[in-house]
Amino acid sequence: MPSFPPSAVSGSPGDAGDLMVRTLDGIATIQFSHPKGNSLPGPLLRRMAESIDAVGADPRARVIVLRSGGSPGGPFCAGASFDELRRIADAAAGKEFFMGFGRLILAMRRCPKFIIARVHGKAVGGGVGVVAASDYAIASPGAMVRLSELAVGIGPFVVGPVIQRKIGRGAFQALAVDAASWRDAAWAERHGLFAQVTGEGDALDAAVGSLAQSLAKSSPEAMARMKETFWQGTESWERLLDERAAMSGELVLSEYTRSAIAAFAAR
Repeated sequence: MPSFPPSAVSGSPGDAGDLMVRTLDGIATIQFSHPKGNSLPGPLLRRMAESIDAVGADPRARVIVLRSGGSPGGPFCAGASFDELRRIADAAAGKEFFMGFGRLILAMRRCPKFIIARVHGKAVGGGVGVVAASDYAIASPGAMVRLSELAVGIGPFVVGPVIQRKIGRGAFQALAVDAASWRDAAWAERHGLFAQVTGEGDALDAAVGSLAQSLAKSSPEAMARMKETFWQGTESWERLLDERAAMSGELVLSEYTRSAIAAFAAR
């Protein structure tokens, strides 16, 4: 786990989660964390999107490493904050919450710099969307993914387009329909969600660091133009993700979903 000098840290710990940003030798590291499985409440989603926009405009940074905090055996990201989902009182608030994931995906899409995701442990729901929105994901052998939205009466509507773009319609449908099953790192690598599966701990850090260092020495203009070509065909996503957030915002108010979320939160 890298250390972050105080002058390079921004964030507010606690229920809103924590976000730390450091730029060194052309590599910007953005680390998010939350005491509940690195879940993503609205304020943390907003700060992540803002940080990616800021680093994307910073000439000192040539590549971004996105990672989560916690122990090596812990989760990469538990997805949406169940506490916040339970507090949604109307469709407008529901749409705003889910659009937090949409804004983060859009920030990752428009960022002119490659984003490397360092993935350890489990990624659920919106966490899978974060991995899919990265340009290159390096994972540990113990990394696993699951889209659990259907199990609580909603669907992976907002993160769906970016996951389907990365792994294809068939694999995405398999994840979305079988909401109870985990897919292992080999499955995720085979379908393109993970670009590389390496070792645990230090070996994972070494693989991420090696690629980041190489990209930090590459042409910023060439990388920016490459990224533009990678994301061709997503020009309508601002409208699409807004519509998808509205769908989720309505479904989260159903009695089925409220009961399912309460049952999940009580585990």
